[in-house]
Amino acid sequence: MSTEPVSTEPHSERSFDELVREADEADVSGWDFSWFEGRATELRPSWGYQRLLAERLNAGGATLDLQTGGGEVLAGALRMAGRPPGMSAATEAYPPNVLKATRLLHPLGTTVVAAPDEPPFPFADGAFDLVTSRHPVKAHFAEIARVLAPGGTYFAQHVGPASVFELVEYFLGPQPEEVRRGRHPQDERAEAEAAGLHVLDLRLERLRMEFHDIGAVVHFLRKVIWMVPGFTVDAYLPQLRALDEQIRSEGPFVAHSTRFLIEARKGRD
Repeated sequence: MSTEPVSTEPHSERSFDELVREADEADVSGWDFSWFEGRATELRPSWGYQRLLAERLNAGGATLDLQTGGGEVLAGALRMAGRPPGMSAATEAYPPNVLKATRLLHPLGTTVVAAPDEPPFPFADGAFDLVTSRHPVKAHFAEIARVLAPGGTYFAQHVGPASVFELVEYFLGPQPEEVRRGRHPQDERAEAEAAGLHVLDLRLERLRMEFHDIGAVVHFLRKVIWMVPGFTVDAYLPQLRALDEQIRSEGPFVAHSTRFLIEARKGRD
C-alpha cells in the first residue's frame, strides 16, 4: 500500500455497489499492492526489509526464499543487489502465484519450486547459506534450520501479533487473548532457538493503516485471506454496508499492522 496521504474524492463519489463490485472482481494474486494506490495507506517499517535483503543477497552463496508469493519482493531485492546470486530458489504453494513468480524470477536467475508451505521442504540438509521470507504464514524453524548450512542465516520480516485486528474484530468480534498473542516475536524467538538458531536481531513495530473506501477493505480481505477466513462480500454484506456509511461520514477506517524483523544464524557445530 502507499505510504503517502491520498485524495479519496474520486472514490467517495462512487456508490457502494460500484466500489464493492470493482474490488470483488479485481485480481488478488501475488503481493503487488499497487491496486490500493489512492485508496489505502500503510506505513512501512523503519528498517527497510527489501534493502536489507538486497545487502544479504549481495554476499553471494545459495539462497532460498520461502512463500515468495508472486516474487515481487524478492525480484526487487535481486535487482537492487550489486551482483547476481549464486544458486537461488524460491517456493510458493498457490498455483496462480507460482506462475507469476516464475515469470518474474526466472529471468533473474531464480528457480521457483511449487511446494506446500508445510514441511518437509523439498531440499537437502544444509543446502542454503541464506533462507529468507517476507510475511510467511508460519515459520517452520526446525525445517529452516535443517536446510541451512552451518553458519547460514535466516532473515525475514514476519507479521506480528494482533495485526490489523481493528478490521478483524469489526467483522468477527472480540478475539480471545491467545489469538491476539499469536505470532508474538518472543514466542518465535523461543521456537527459533529451540531449533538450534541463534537470534541476532529482533525488532517489532506497530504501523498505522487507513482504508479510504469500502472497496479497499474488500480487496484487502480477499487478498490477505487469513484475516477473516472465508470472507466473501455476500457473507458480510450488512457489515460492509455499515462500514461504508461509517467511512463516508467519519473518514478513513484506521487500523494498525504489526511487523517484526528477525535474523538468526545456525551454529557451525
